[in-house]
Amino acid sequence: FGFFLRMFVQVCLYFYCKCLWRCLKFVVRKLTGRCELQRICYSTKPGAARTMKIEASLKGSKSKRLQTSVSVHPDAIEKTIDDIMELKRINPDVNPQLGVSLQACLLQIVGYRNLIAEVEKLRREPYDSENPQHEEMLLKLWKCLKPNSPLKARISKQWCEIGFQGDDPKTDFRGMGLLGLYNLVYFAEWDAEIAQQVLSDSLQPKYSQFSKAEWEKKKFDKAIGYSFAIVGINITDLAYNLLVSGALKTHFYNVAPEAPTLTHFQQTFCYLMHEFHKFWIEEDPLDIMEFNRVREKFHKRILKQLQNPEMALCPHFAASESLINM
Repeated sequence: FGFFLRMFVQVCLYFYCKCLWRCLKFVVRKLTGRCELQRICYSTKPGAARTMKIEASLKGSKSKRLQTSVSVHPDAIEKTIDDIMELKRINPDVNPQLGVSLQACLLQIVGYRNLIAEVEKLRREPYDSENPQHEEMLLKLWKCLKPNSPLKARISKQWCEIGFQGDDPKTDFRGMGLLGLYNLVYFAEWDAEIAQQVLSDSLQPKYSQFSKAEWEKKKFDKAIGYSFAIVGINITDLAYNLLVSGALKTHFYNVAPEAPTLTHFQQTFCYLMHEFHKFWIEEDPLDIMEFNRVREKFHKRILKQLQNPEMALCPHFAASESLINM
């Protein structure tokens, strides 16, 4: 009986989605004089809430032209807006703000897709010690994190001081390719003070930003450290999965007025590194073998935050100072 009940519910849902929902939209348009895209743009404030509704509306449209509008080339967005207005029989002279709002949403939607492609390309490019640019970036990472300690040799046990596993870091980049290196360098260069503090704390957690009273209040006792660079590559993997799964749409649609860029992604990585570091100390794990448990708990916490359409993980960054009111 349960099986047939589930089948009945599924058939009803399918019928509702395919027929009743479209009929309801038709009736609402006749009553309001506005199509769904107009209603979204006029009743929802700019940001993730609006852009995600526009994206769902376009993808769920019965028109192929509307469905494909979310994957056009950025240069074709203006033409796409004209097509949408024509298809929906909307007069752009009477509704000038609609075109502006749709353009802002499409720039974000198309930009997010392109950002995934850009990030994926970096992830798939392996670190090549024969490539001078790769080597230059690796040495830059050392100089940013250890400005007062010259690297004695390219192959050196010194790399362990910033959290690599052996005397040649190239083997540690296998999982995330150049993306891991790009993120670490960005963090070390553009958020230098915090990056150096996190590195220092990862080596000596008891001397972190928490005061002695806070340690005693929270009953921290183990103060387990971790490998800074290896964790950075691991958090790169976490950020990558948040991006590809679409979870970061909430954040990017709220902080990027137009298309989200690689810089926005790297800023998000900086935020995740800083937050994970604080989370690690608060979790006070027994040993490094608990890393996966702590990481998974942290991942779930970030996912929960991103379910809020108002969420912006790191709105304080310069590249994301304001959201254009479109």
